[in-house]
Amino acid sequence: MSKELRKITIDVVAVLLSVVIFWIPFYFVIVNALKDKKESSLLSLAWPENFQLWNNIKEVVTARDYMLLRAFYNSTLLTVLSIVFLVVLCAMAGFILQRRNDRATPWINFLVLSGLIIPPAIVPTIWVLDGLGLFKTMTGLVMVEVALGLPFCILLYRGFMASIPKEVDEAAIVDGAGGLTLFFRIILPLLQPVTATVIVTSSVSIFNDFTNPLYFFPGAKNATVQLTLYNFSSQYVTQYNLLFTDILLITLPPLLLFIFFNKKIVAGMTAGSVKG
Repeated sequence: MSKELRKITIDVVAVLLSVVIFWIPFYFVIVNALKDKKESSLLSLAWPENFQLWNNIKEVVTARDYMLLRAFYNSTLLTVLSIVFLVVLCAMAGFILQRRNDRATPWINFLVLSGLIIPPAIVPTIWVLDGLGLFKTMTGLVMVEVALGLPFCILLYRGFMASIPKEVDEAAIVDGAGGLTLFFRIILPLLQPVTATVIVTSSVSIFNDFTNPLYFFPGAKNATVQLTLYNFSSQYVTQYNLLFTDILLITLPPLLLFIFFNKKIVAGMTAGSVKG
């Protein structure tokens, strides 16, 4: 088999796998969101006889005193706050870890890597948050999301920082720039590719998070978009049309974000891995 034919075969197999793994389930969600209660209960891939999407959307949005709108607000606020802290903290940490080289550096790198390996502990985290008075608060949940996202984002920033020459730092210091001025006015703007990667990947992860809001931010008024799936599935046990409509509504924002910024994600990941 020639190299060109082998490459074409691999591409065809990859496309078919993506169709099976992603597009067929997504098509299943869309089709059943278009149906009424009776048709959707069959859970089939058949095209609906009567389109009820708009009615389903109205019923889902107004259910439980507009819970879905509150959930979108909570998830958006959680995502924005977490991303701001992640970008600033991880960019600073990546900058320092890449530039310094002393005895403490290997141990700090080990701690960062251990954050990717060691699983989070639910009960001790609840105990700590409750002791700080942050349990069931947005602040506490933001701290949890930031802590879980720190290791991966620090590694991305540290890898990308290797592509920025140290002469840039030295020139800025010679011109009289202090530490904060050097970082925020010179280094941080140069990190735009990897920052775009961090923003998109972390936004999708945090916006779609189910377990952390469930454990650390309980309560009907504190519901996030993923928790509405749990609530709808318990309220509408047999009304799959409403459940799939809810899935469709909360899937579209991160999906569109990922589609539009896909090239920037790849660019940031590639630069960090090759030059790091």
